[in-house]
Amino acid sequence: MRPAPIPYRDRERHASRPTAKLRLIAAVLAIVSCILLLTLYPARIALADEADASGSIVAIDVEIEADAQETRLVFKLNGPLEGRALHTGSPERVIIDLPRVNFQLPADQARTGGLISHFRYGLFARDRSRIVIDLAEPALAGSLSSQARETDGAHFFTITLRPVDPEGFAEAVARDSQDLAETAARNGAVAAQIGELDDRPVIVVDPGHGGVDPGAVASGGVTEKEIVLAFGLRLRERLEEKGRYQVIMTREEDVFVSLADRVRIAREAQADLFISIHADSISSAPQVSGLTVYTGSEQASDAESARLAERENRADAAAGIEEERIDTGVGDILMDLTRRETRGFSHGFARYLVEEMESVARLNRNPLRQAGFRVLRAPDVPSVLVELGYLSSRRDIDLLRSPEWRDKTTQSMAEAIGVYFTTRFANRGLAPVSP
Repeated sequence: MRPAPIPYRDRERHASRPTAKLRLIAAVLAIVSCILLLTLYPARIALADEADASGSIVAIDVEIEADAQETRLVFKLNGPLEGRALHTGSPERVIIDLPRVNFQLPADQARTGGLISHFRYGLFARDRSRIVIDLAEPALAGSLSSQARETDGAHFFTITLRPVDPEGFAEAVARDSQDLAETAARNGAVAAQIGELDDRPVIVVDPGHGGVDPGAVASGGVTEKEIVLAFGLRLRERLEEKGRYQVIMTREEDVFVSLADRVRIAREAQADLFISIHADSISSAPQVSGLTVYTGSEQASDAESARLAERENRADAAAGIEEERIDTGVGDILMDLTRRETRGFSHGFARYLVEEMESVARLNRNPLRQAGFRVLRAPDVPSVLVELGYLSSRRDIDLLRSPEWRDKTTQSMAEAIGVYFTTRFANRGLAPVSP
């Protein structure tokens, strides 16, 4: 039987339809094209997947290349990058200031080689990043270069270090010191911005470290800065649930804030309470574990606390900036009286905190301690530093990373804060108010 004739109006459309054989050929060609595309451009696809929604450059890999003449630190990126090199002494470091970079680098990446004894990276301000290179011997950043690879579109930012005699390095440090000071001052101006406040108690929550300063690092790459930020943000949620408090964070993201700026934020906000959150590591004493609450004191309660405070007080140096003096009003009689009253409030809150936390958290064998932490030096703001646990303790790491533990502990901390303010304001004929 002959097929029925095709109506005239459908002939042109019918003639344009491919036959089954042609459709099969086209499908095979499409598959082959996809395979070739994936083979020829894997890095381009990977870089596209790593694109940052904020528009910042993404770093996805890094390598150290070293020979007798120089050491090169090479970052693989999804776009071009420009930076500025500065040098600082005591200890000897090369600082690379950059626009904002999203560092998505492997946690197990080697951090030493050639002229580099160690390096770290991260946000140094909300719109800028920094790479800090600890030097194995005096060296200068000979060049910074950014090059694209034609085959896959990847970009490579290379920091070239060349050895130099101590005198030459000292000259570079002297030349760059003013620029480093100005950079630190700009960061402080940004960090100290406080919004409009009302009559409710002001609480400053201070997640320690951040950005280019990772704090303690546990085996497996778990960092103190990540743990304490997650805890701080959850604590803020707890405190804001009933609207009784105004909560200010010294940082809300993985960004560096100097110790002086943390104190400055609390003082400019006229905070009623300052809580600095940490999770340190004591490699020499892995048996030390549990939550500890510290108050500020020039005289440490024990040698272990003194060592911890000394290590925390070097946080600014880890980011490549010089220690900034924190004004405590020494010599003013009125300020001295204020300081004594503040110290009493700090000790009182520390006791409330330990009493509330002992039912939900594992406490240190001596949970109430004192040490000379720089971040607790605001003379007119009751302040405590809470060590949630120790990354050198395997028992603590599991708890610190647990959302369930975080929920229970922040709830208990919020209850302690409620007891503290109820008691404190009751003595003044006041009470925490709702908005």
